[in-house]
Amino acid sequence: MTTIGIGTEKGGFVLRDATDGWQVDGPLFPGWKVTTWSGTPEGHYLAALASNWFGPAIHRSPDLVEWEQIPSGPSYEGESPKLNQIWTIHIHGDTLLAGVDEAGLFRSHDDGLTWEPVPALNDFSGRSEWFPGLGGLCAHHILTAGDSIWVGISAVGVFRSDDGGASFRRCDRGISGVDGGEADAYCVHGIVADPDDPDHIWRQDHSGVYVSEDGAESWERIEEGLPSNFGFPVARDAKSGRVFVVPLEADTNRLPVNGALRAYFSEDGRTWQPSGEGWDDAATYTTVLRGAMHTDGLGGIYFGTTGGDVWASLDSGDHWAKIPHSFPRILSVRVLG
Repeated sequence: MTTIGIGTEKGGFVLRDATDGWQVDGPLFPGWKVTTWSGTPEGHYLAALASNWFGPAIHRSPDLVEWEQIPSGPSYEGESPKLNQIWTIHIHGDTLLAGVDEAGLFRSHDDGLTWEPVPALNDFSGRSEWFPGLGGLCAHHILTAGDSIWVGISAVGVFRSDDGGASFRRCDRGISGVDGGEADAYCVHGIVADPDDPDHIWRQDHSGVYVSEDGAESWERIEEGLPSNFGFPVARDAKSGRVFVVPLEADTNRLPVNGALRAYFSEDGRTWQPSGEGWDDAATYTTVLRGAMHTDGLGGIYFGTTGGDVWASLDSGDHWAKIPHSFPRILSVRVLG
């Protein structure tokens, strides 16, 4: 049974693929934004919450039913920078890494109970010149392989460490800047890697779609076949090797191209085509956010929209169906088991 965490503006939901259809449990944490989900090295589950009044929080559960708030979540010292929300939580061996807004990286060695900052990124030289994208100044994607860590920050770019986070460097060569190429204006929207070749990374950026074959040291545009190069999520299906994006018209009109909501996939990692069948014929005017697409490694691809719909393909994108439940505005989709 596939278990998926759905995070929305008004709480969290747990979606399970049962033999008689999709089962929905929730809402959990009603009234709170659920910004991301994760497992832990010791088999717990984490849900990251945010509130405009109370700030961010992390809750932990052994079973996705009973939840308890962690008292010592990620936090900055002093009044600046301000920690507004947790964008992503990533398992790296027996460690958890959390990317946050305002942009920074935190680490937990005790299954998420306590967190410490990663100074090499949080105090990175030139940080005072960073500026936010529309979604904030956020560290929203983390990739790891051995001692290497990649972090995507909007609207700054991709950072790489090869010493477990003791130092970081910028990795945006070949990317077009969002304001004509300024050095600190590379607005990465999402990154995903081939786990069998972690130096092979795909990037959905504000300025286009790119690939790197040298661990983000350099990037090359790959947009042939796409109706638009703008979008937010990028995901890879481990079963087929296909890479998926969801194109939107432009940064000023963040809606499906001509109202046709579609995922597109790349078989060769460089050229694109529409993904499968099953899509609505009627025009759809909704968006898929950067944290709202995920894969299960077994051919399942799932994404949620700002209109509250969840789309699923169980055969690596050949066929798609809309799950027959309506949710609030969807912020995050994560396969949990």
